[in-house]
Amino acid sequence: MSHSVIPRWRAALQRAALPLLLPLLLSLTLPAAQGAVFGKATERSKQKAAAEAERAGLQQKLSALKKDISKTESAKDDAADTLAESEQAISEANRALRELAQEQDATNVRLQQLSGEHERLAQVVGQQKQQLARLLREQYVAGNEDRIKLLLSGDNPNRINRDLQLMAYVSQAQARLLDSLRANLKAVETNQADAENAKEELQEIAQEQIQQKQRLEQEKSRRATLLANLSKKLVSQRKEAGNLERDEQRMAGLVDKLNKLIQEQAIAAAAEKKRQEQLAAARAEAKAKAEAEARAQARAAAAAEAERQRLARANGGKATSKPAEEPKVVQQKPVEAVKPPPREEAAARPADIALAPAAPAGAFASLKGQLRPPVNGKLAARFGSKRGDGPSWKGVFIRASEGSEVRAVAAGRVVFSDWLRGFGNLIIVDHGGQYMSIYGNNETLLKRIGELVKPGDAIASAGNSGGQEESGLYFELRHQGAAFDPASWIKF
Repeated sequence: MSHSVIPRWRAALQRAALPLLLPLLLSLTLPAAQGAVFGKATERSKQKAAAEAERAGLQQKLSALKKDISKTESAKDDAADTLAESEQAISEANRALRELAQEQDATNVRLQQLSGEHERLAQVVGQQKQQLARLLREQYVAGNEDRIKLLLSGDNPNRINRDLQLMAYVSQAQARLLDSLRANLKAVETNQADAENAKEELQEIAQEQIQQKQRLEQEKSRRATLLANLSKKLVSQRKEAGNLERDEQRMAGLVDKLNKLIQEQAIAAAAEKKRQEQLAAARAEAKAKAEAEARAQARAAAAAEAERQRLARANGGKATSKPAEEPKVVQQKPVEAVKPPPREEAAARPADIALAPAAPAGAFASLKGQLRPPVNGKLAARFGSKRGDGPSWKGVFIRASEGSEVRAVAAGRVVFSDWLRGFGNLIIVDHGGQYMSIYGNNETLLKRIGELVKPGDAIASAGNSGGQEESGLYFELRHQGAAFDPASWIKF
């Protein structure tokens, strides 16, 4: 290739790319915040609202269950009830602070990742910017030659064709460069928007933390005042045998109703699974029938074409407009479309089956003697021991400092997380096979209804809610609604 030809095709290519290069270079000088999104709700706010909406249905069912239990009680003037609202608020504020701290850590990690990605993208865009700037400089130096002049130059046609092909290859390479630059600029804008959103989320979290801390301090002060005023009444009511018996009946009633609700939802979940499997099988069968019909029609069409070609050869190589006899194609019935499920058979909502067992029936029973204590502390009351003149203990009380982490003894699903008279802030975990573990008198409930937990997960923090004299954890194990001694399952 002659030296005089090279500048001509390069100049033509560069001039053709010039209208595309200038806007891209100008766009690089725009402010970096151009791609950020302002004045809109953050993704965190949207996800939080959706999660609250999903929990509302299940919470409504359990609230109705609590009211149903309370209707059967004769005791209406329990001093611990005066503490209920304050103790619930303290629990919610502490849980919110813990969740906000976790969100803050996760958002900071995401912000660091976005920052690293932004630096990488900025480096790539900078390199591409230099490449485009170099092309513009070469365009300015090369002049105004184009393809028409190259064709009219009178040069060797073979050489001209080779030069034009080379120009086409270089044009394609530069087009890819332009596409890549556009994609990277878009990625920079998206990255900036995500980073801005993460920063706004951190500001939201910080503001919520301040609010929750203020609320926590107010509620703790309020509870301390109430305790001082109710101290004598709480002590006397705590020792009344009638109150203790009602507490036991209340717990038994709650567990029985929860078991019933769990079984109903387990049946609903199994029915929904079966329906989905039947629907999937029907769709697969319909698809197989459609594919079989398509293959049959393709074979029939191929046979018809082969017959036409045979007739054409028999007529001396001339194709006939109409064969003497068309091959018969077996007509098949059209495949029936799968009918969509009626509205009442639509997929069950998560809240409708949120309490379905999370573990196989025999999983918990196999853990006998292997469970770890739910909290670090000293055993103050054992299962079966007498409680003054009242009924014997149906569980154990473990003395522990306020705020100590209470951990799930085994995997399961939270089926109750609320305040209950006699037990304060109470959390119940279903382990499948009608086994439940019960954790009462907590300061804070860290898990919500329907959440799955693993062995050792922190689900609450110890306290003295519900009118308990000393800080600690009341713990029970139940099977089919009946309490049994945890000592043979857990080494205290």
